[in-house]
Amino acid sequence: MTGDIEQVAQRYARYTALGAALIAGLWHTGYDLTVTIAGWTGFRWPLLAALAWAGYTVVAVLATLALARTARGPVRIGVLAGAALAADVAIIVACRPDDLLGISDWGWGSVGWLGVMLTWNRPRWTGELAAFLAANAAIMLVAMAVTGTFDRLSVAKYLVVIVGGVTMQVGYAAGCAMLRARAEDAVLLARRLAADDAWRESARRIHDDRLRRYAAIREVAESLLQRLADGDDPGDPRIREDCTAGAMRLRRLITEREDVPDALVSALRERIDAAERRQVLVTAPPFGGTLPDLPGDVRDDLLRAPVQALDGARTRARVTVSAMTTMVSVAVVADNDDLPVHAEPVREASGVVVTYQRQGGEVWVNSIWQRPEPDP
Repeated sequence: MTGDIEQVAQRYARYTALGAALIAGLWHTGYDLTVTIAGWTGFRWPLLAALAWAGYTVVAVLATLALARTARGPVRIGVLAGAALAADVAIIVACRPDDLLGISDWGWGSVGWLGVMLTWNRPRWTGELAAFLAANAAIMLVAMAVTGTFDRLSVAKYLVVIVGGVTMQVGYAAGCAMLRARAEDAVLLARRLAADDAWRESARRIHDDRLRRYAAIREVAESLLQRLADGDDPGDPRIREDCTAGAMRLRRLITEREDVPDALVSALRERIDAAERRQVLVTAPPFGGTLPDLPGDVRDDLLRAPVQALDGARTRARVTVSAMTTMVSVAVVADNDDLPVHAEPVREASGVVVTYQRQGGEVWVNSIWQRPEPDP
């Protein structure tokens, strides 16, 4: 569920960014290109107008590529912002003074969309976008002052275009920023809920494990005490062996702790319990420390040979687990006569290395996994 919500948030970020690029592209080709071609003969310097349109296009393409890669504007926008404003100045210069507020002067109305793309989703996008739009408005205001186009009608037209353009551009950027923020809030909430669920599941498993241990302790103690109460001779070698096995099992159950349940340790404990029910004396020091996260195939390969040695033990076995952040080792020493022994270490596909050794009537099996070194 958390992954699905994160994917939705990523789609919000990606497609709102590409939406800004789509608006800028359609505006530039549908309106700017049309008025440039239609008013070609009306320009004072038509080639400069064409150059301004091409420069705007280059900046738009570069900004779109940045958005397509990261859903964020370019890392360095100074040069591109300067080029966008230069295209604005170029189209103003290319127009005749009488057309300064006409449809041929398309730059000051549309260049703001480049500002939206360049500052998209950047850490300080509000200040950067405000500075860009203010610079665009100031350029046009200076041009009006230089050409003497400063009557009330011209100022009214200027305000209508500037206010209308800024409202659309800032409104789109702010609205999309709000959508992204809400999507990110949903991701954070989903992660917190998933963490709470994981904590509750862990607490339940810990509680269940404690109940299991308490029940096993009670079962062992009751069984031994009941046999002694029924008149079994404490000096009988068989009774003494059973008491020794029970005492070892009690010691292991009492010292066990599993604040963070681990699948590998849980599987080992099940096999240890099964061996003890067969009257095998199992020595198992407390499995301390926290094991690293292991893939399922690694865990299976770590357990396979040691569990075979434990399951085939006749009377005694010793189980140890060693763990570090980059290494896990599972070892079993048991009086197992049936387990096939390999002279050379066995290397599993998962990276686990299993070593065998037989001496006298005992077999030693040790499986080790080490985390692969990261590629340089």
